[in-house]
This record gives sequence, structure tokens and C-alpha cells, in this order.
Amino acid sequence: MIYKTARDWHAAPDKRVLFFGMSGLGKTHLANLLRAEGHWFHYSVDYRIGTAYMGEHISDNLKQQAMQVPFLAELLKSDSIYVGSNITFDNLAPLSTYLGKPGNPDLGGLSFAEYMSRQDLHRRAEINALLDTPHFIRRAHDLYGYSNFVCDTGGSICEVVEPDNPRDEVLKTLSAHTLMVWIEGSEDHTDELIRRFDRAPKPMYYQPRIMRQLWDDFKRERGVNAADVVPDDFIRFAYARAIRHRVPLYAGMARNWGLTVQASDVATVRDAKDVTDLVGTALESRR
Repeated sequence: MIYKTARDWHAAPDKRVLFFGMSGLGKTHLANLLRAEGHWFHYSVDYRIGTAYMGEHISDNLKQQAMQVPFLAELLKSDSIYVGSNITFDNLAPLSTYLGKPGNPDLGGLSFAEYMSRQDLHRRAEINALLDTPHFIRRAHDLYGYSNFVCDTGGSICEVVEPDNPRDEVLKTLSAHTLMVWIEGSEDHTDELIRRFDRAPKPMYYQPRIMRQLWDDFKRERGVNAADVVPDDFIRFAYARAIRHRVPLYAGMARNWGLTVQASDVATVRDAKDVTDLVGTALESRR
């Protein structure tokens, strides 16, 4: 790790930290607190994915939907209007909407082949965005004058790395440039995330092997064909099963490449000092 002790961390003139873990446990919250302090550059991996690597795909999908409305189609073809996403750090809906959900096309579902094609695009984009981290550390310093840097990763980081592989390119790169911190939730947190997801299911990214198995399991258990799958029902089913498969992956990342803080402790932080103190305490606990 680039900081061995809490003293090293607190004394460092250029603090660089990366938060990872399940969506909804506080990664962006911590990053926002640091950014609000005024001396931290906030790098959002999901924002990078949705702008630099999948922005054109997202825009084309929006245009395709607009072209189905004759009034909008004529305006688009004459370049009279512009259609694009307004993705932000706190609103990643354009990205998740593009990923879509497989199932009945009459209910907005995609064919499974198209769905997996978009999943593959996301996988490559996420790897590229994570590997861009050193570039943005330099950019933050050289262009904007920020010495402190926080990387806010997506919940699916664990799906594109091999935590127990010492030669994993993404993890080697990230750990060489940042202090990697897992926000660990409890079983109660997991149950609450599932309940929250059930109220508003959204597209997610999972490993291709996992997703194909979930798709086959869902069709078999529900006794339905692909064209009859209710998209939201499948997404709920997939999330409830796949979210628990991520915990051992996160744990491996923390064990081999970083350290751990508890989601219950994250919920108590109120400002940038609380965040840096939280990380310092975790470093001492790791020792």
C-alpha cells in the first residue's frame, strides 16, 4: 500500500484514496465530502464510463428512441434539435438506461444477445476508465493544481478484476497509485439494498458467466420463454442473487490490495476531516 501507517497518511501532502464496495453504501458520499472541502479532485469512474467510453452509444440510443416519434424525427434529421444525455456524478441514469434489461420487447426489454453486447461494452469501458486513474491523478495536479485525489468507483469493479491474481493489471495499477478502501456492509445493509432495489430496479453489470447462469435459472424457475420474461422481474431476481456473490470479491480486493472500513462508520462522517480520520483509523487497524 502507498501509505503504511496512519501517520504516513495524515502527513502526506498528496493523499490519494479509492473507495470501492456495493452501490448505496457511501462511496460517492465520501467523495463528495472530500471534494466539498476544496482541495480534493473527485474522479468518478461511472461518470468517465458514461461520457468518454459510452457517451456515443448512449446518445445514439436516445436518438433511436426519438426517431420513433415522427415529429421529433423530422427535427432530428434537419439538425433542428439536439438529443443527448445529461449524465452527472449524482445522476447516472443515462448509463444504466442504455444498459437496459432483457425480456419482453413490448415491456421495453432487449433481446438477450443485445443485452449481453451492451454488457460487454460496459465491461471494456469500466476497465479502461479504471486504468485511466493515474492519468487523472496527473491531470488533477498539473492542470488544476489538486494534490489530493479521490477515486469513486462503481459497484461493479469487482466484476472486472481478479482479486487473488497478483498480476491483475487493474488492481496493480490502482494499488500503485491509490490507497484502496473497501466499504463493508453488514447482512442488514445487503437486505436493505435489495429492498431498495425492488422498489426501483435498474440495469446493472455482472460477469458474463454469472449473467448467463442467472438468465437460464430465471427462465427455468419461472417456466417462461425469453420473449415472455418481464424485464423488471428478471432484474430484481438477478440483483438479489448476484449481489451476494460480490461480497467475497470485495473482501479479496481488500485483503490483497487495500483495507476495510465499515458502512456503519461511514454513515457517521460529516466532513472531510472525518473521512481522512476514518481512513487513518483503518490503516492502524490493518497493522
